[in-house]
Amino acid sequence: MGTMKPTRIWDLVLLAGTALAVTWILVRAFYGSVPPIPIFAGASLYLVAVAETVLAFLIRSRIKEHRIGPDRHQIHPITAARAAALAKASALVGAAAAGVWLGFLIYLLPQQSWLNAADEDAPGAWVGLVAAIAVIAAALWLEHCCRTPDDTSDEPAH
Repeated sequence: MGTMKPTRIWDLVLLAGTALAVTWILVRAFYGSVPPIPIFAGASLYLVAVAETVLAFLIRSRIKEHRIGPDRHQIHPITAARAAALAKASALVGAAAAGVWLGFLIYLLPQQSWLNAADEDAPGAWVGLVAAIAVIAAALWLEHCCRTPDDTSDEPAH
């Protein structure tokens, strides 16, 4: 079984850019039939970011204290591997969400001065964008914290 490669920032940028382009095209074509964006539409991602940050610090402290293993006061290696997989998946979800919210904002911001709906939808899109960025940051931190001490690879895989 191979080792898990670190998440590549370029992959996240590419995913966010694709989501941005698709969202902008769809919003431009169908904005009139899109329901209003609630202020907390993307806020659930904040909970994911907090949970992953807490998990990252927990795993980091256990690895530093060499408390990885099958004992009940240790973190099982499978749990750490699952946390790393969760981090990789969350980074991708965050990148896609960031692209979607940015696609909305790129459409909404120029429309705000003359379209009330755009002015009312923008705060919800900002909340979603910041939440998505928080998830990306927390996920990358969690992934970093899941590395073993002998893993000196800070370079993303190519």
